[in-house]
Amino acid sequence: MFNIKIHKIESSAHENDGTFLQTPFWCEFKSRHGWTYRRFEIEYTLPPLNAEEGCDKSKSAVVECEQSERIETTVCTEVAVLNRSFAKGMFSIAYIPLFPKLPYECTPEELLDKAFSDDNESSVPEALEGTETTTNSVLINQEIITPETQTIEFAHFLSELAAALKPELPANTIAIRFDPDVSFSSPEDRDLFNYGMKMVSYADRLKLRKNSVDIQPPDSTLVDLTSTEEEILEKMHSKWRYNIRLSERKGVAIHRYLGNDINLSEKINKFYELTKITNARDGNTSHAKAYYADLIKSSAEEISKGRDVPVISLYIAEHEGEEIASIMTLFSHDEAIYLYGASSNNKRNLMPNHLLQWTAMKDAKAYGSKYYDMYGMPPEGKDENHPMHGLYMFKANFGGKNIHRTGSWDIPLKAIYLPYSAAEKLRAFWHKKVIKKLKGR
Repeated sequence: MFNIKIHKIESSAHENDGTFLQTPFWCEFKSRHGWTYRRFEIEYTLPPLNAEEGCDKSKSAVVECEQSERIETTVCTEVAVLNRSFAKGMFSIAYIPLFPKLPYECTPEELLDKAFSDDNESSVPEALEGTETTTNSVLINQEIITPETQTIEFAHFLSELAAALKPELPANTIAIRFDPDVSFSSPEDRDLFNYGMKMVSYADRLKLRKNSVDIQPPDSTLVDLTSTEEEILEKMHSKWRYNIRLSERKGVAIHRYLGNDINLSEKINKFYELTKITNARDGNTSHAKAYYADLIKSSAEEISKGRDVPVISLYIAEHEGEEIASIMTLFSHDEAIYLYGASSNNKRNLMPNHLLQWTAMKDAKAYGSKYYDMYGMPPEGKDENHPMHGLYMFKANFGGKNIHRTGSWDIPLKAIYLPYSAAEKLRAFWHKKVIKKLKGR
């Protein structure tokens, strides 16, 4: 269907844009912590939904050609494939984070919302202002494209992409795992899409499986940084604005550290100490201290060499000489990511976490990032009786747009995948359910 061709490449045209998980910087960092990676250029033919439609042209090289009286599109893009070995190298998993996008550009949500709103005759999209048309007439004259209308094409695309990549991966690879860059405005829409993918896989025997364990957080909230600081604050819950001002009034100071700061080791030690306190409180696990140190130092080292790579920062909230909370962030040209956070059990009433996040948002905006990703939130935490309600409210009340990605999808390559998947599910149940319940979460 897609006639996929791949070529291994050594360098990338996307050093510091797109998702950070696909940047060479992140892949090189992960390669020092148990992973290997390969980068490929991918070229494929995109069959049209109709003669007018193509794919997202903003970041792809596009060539149109006519075949059998139809217009087809050739798309060129690139992807990084990470690989992790287990059982002393007996088998491995290939992992592709936040890739690919949907094959076809969807009809804008704003257009669909206006079409079904009560005043659709009086409002039209900005691009159509001044024309003699209505939103409904626009939709009537074009094919409506949504994620749900692309489940057949997307399921086949993942299957064909896995088949094209398989010969280029280590022989002991038992599965290729995708975390597609496909998001929805509600968990229900996401679940409907995933159900459709499962049905297509079953009907067409694609061996595409929805993994019960998601690698990247499928649910998050994104704060728009293209607005002014006043507009960003206005979108926050009023209590969150109050908490930020309260923290400032009470004398909480936020200090930012980069990987080349002379006292970085001391500050990493403090961050790790706070991380252990947080883990004991919440029943979580974390990386080794060397992992965090390598991440922030490698960013500063690459920047000092003139490379345009994401900026890793460590923020620490201090009050009267006591360091009480900390976060680690990543800034790129497209996104800012709240990677890790930790806090003391002391002085939590001073709301240092609110001021930490707001300080990082302002710095990310100044850097040029387009949005600030809270990087994980429990959608079920919206229920005030849920044990994760506090975490949900903390992240959601910064005024971002909630998104819900598909989560991880696997293409098994070997029979050993089934027992591996079962063991993976059992491990996740133990850590996310049993241990958290024992911790009262």
